[in-house]
Amino acid sequence: MANFLKKLFGGNDKGAGGDGGDRNGDGPTLAEPDLTIARANNEMQMRTQTAINMWGLDTAAWNADLDAGTITFTNDEKGLVVTAPVQVVGTYNTEDGTWLWGWDHPSVSEPLGEHARRVRDFGERYGLNALTTRKIEASKADAWGFTALACHLGGGQGGYSGPDGPALVFMTYGAVTISKKG
Repeated sequence: MANFLKKLFGGNDKGAGGDGGDRNGDGPTLAEPDLTIARANNEMQMRTQTAINMWGLDTAAWNADLDAGTITFTNDEKGLVVTAPVQVVGTYNTEDGTWLWGWDHPSVSEPLGEHARRVRDFGERYGLNALTTRKIEASKADAWGFTALACHLGGGQGGYSGPDGPALVFMTYGAVTISKKG
């Protein structure tokens, strides 16, 4: 898992050419899959900040309807209701520190595991066991990294994590519809 974290957060010492530097000498050059993972994390940070600024993601209540395939955020402070299609990337068990992928989760229907399956396919392509093993030991930071990658590969608009008993459900969401709270 430590090697995956290094890749996930740009801790790789060697670049695409193996020399550890880029063409300009400014830092490491990232090769696939490192480049995609770094891009996904950067995108997630920007998308999250945009959602916080636009409709108050950080202060909104949430509700996921997995039968309908939607997530709803209600922000009383801003008087807004935001709805979007949802995907379940996986669940993180806070009691034992394990991650269970949405692509093979008993509570996740096949259509809602599509973004998770894209991560599995990416992991298969690049030999990343953390992305292709159904249940693994992981950290909350790993779970966010998996969610960022799922959002990037699936074309999502953002990611969210909400509690469900002792687990945290990590989700991506698509294009949002914003309306005034009635």
